[in-house]
Amino acid sequence: MIRKNIITVFEHESLKVTDERLSQSQLESLQAFYGEKGVPYFSLIHKGIKFNSYVGVIQVGQTTIEILPKADGFSDETHWRDALIGMIKAVGLFKINVPTYSSLKLKPNSILDLYFELFINQVEYLLHTGLVKKYRKVEGNKDSLKGRIKFNTHIPKNIVHKERFYVCHSVYDNHHQLHCILFKAIQLLKRINTNPSLSNRLGTLCLNFPEMPDIKVTESLFSKTHFNKKTEKYRTAIDIAQLLLLNFHPDIKRGQNHVLALMFDMNVLWEKFVYVSLRKHKSPDATIKAQNTKSFWKHENGRRINIRPDIVMDQNTENCVVLDTKWKNLSGSYPSIEDLRQMFVYMKYYDTRRVAVIYPGADYLNVSGCYSKESPTEIGDLNCCLISLPVNPDIKLWQRSIHATVSEWKNSGSLQLAEI
Repeated sequence: MIRKNIITVFEHESLKVTDERLSQSQLESLQAFYGEKGVPYFSLIHKGIKFNSYVGVIQVGQTTIEILPKADGFSDETHWRDALIGMIKAVGLFKINVPTYSSLKLKPNSILDLYFELFINQVEYLLHTGLVKKYRKVEGNKDSLKGRIKFNTHIPKNIVHKERFYVCHSVYDNHHQLHCILFKAIQLLKRINTNPSLSNRLGTLCLNFPEMPDIKVTESLFSKTHFNKKTEKYRTAIDIAQLLLLNFHPDIKRGQNHVLALMFDMNVLWEKFVYVSLRKHKSPDATIKAQNTKSFWKHENGRRINIRPDIVMDQNTENCVVLDTKWKNLSGSYPSIEDLRQMFVYMKYYDTRRVAVIYPGADYLNVSGCYSKESPTEIGDLNCCLISLPVNPDIKLWQRSIHATVSEWKNSGSLQLAEI
């Protein structure tokens, strides 16, 4: 089923009212969402917005704006959508804890559909296995004595009605915080869902899930939410509910163009994906660390500034190499002087002779260079390599090729496309 209310763009592209894809009211809602402090996802331009290095989805009213990554000259939406969804799954941002992901029925039109259906699957799973009950305190006027009497309230309330008791007692039922969060998320999805394939399932959930009192959603609400052996199965559903509820921004003025933003920093996602790919296929005796911190500079008052390379392999050995990931396409040009200086510092502080910067690209590419010694014309043996890795929507194959390519460079000093 093709939906007409989806706008697909790529990172760093612009979306304007003059393109006739974005309405004036939707632009005003995005401008209100941007606010005075701004958001990192996009910047405001004349009669439109320009997206930054964040990817994902922004839903404005009934329209979903899908922002896809792009690191080469091709604009195949399906190619990049599959690659993005695969990367998000690989780094664990979907947090699949129960075997329900394989039962997803839809071919997702966007990441938003994937999150929506995964949440629905999780809640259906909870209803099927039985909702967990908990004890909770209840107080009020009763016709019979149950629990303990609260005399400071009982006397003024029941001075006339001698037959009543104001008591406090325990109730064992399913009215607790976890279900309040899920119920609020179900109501939100019912309100903002634009995928007809999910409407019937959401309607069934609204009928079958017990009605809960309304709660105020804040970050502290989720930080105080704890799980035990009985409630561990709720974790995935609560994680998705947290993501949806905290990123939903209602349109207070008009009540029509609500904004829901689920966006991911592509630089961070690329770093985590490369790290997970290398770690997944590493040999048993190899070590791979991410975000390894070392002190770089210390002020006389004791304050320190640290350096933190993205990936360090086989630290404290003669085979130690440092990798840094950059989500940008060099397009055959040279690296920036800032990147080269950064890698030189890593090389010195981690006592290694080889470092590499890993970029996405259209083809496998190895650009190897050496830092000069004291004399500008004298080349040393400190090697900095640029490794370009083409994007493959087949995530398992892509991860194996990343590991094989980096391992080939690490072990031989040169880069060749390894057989997978």
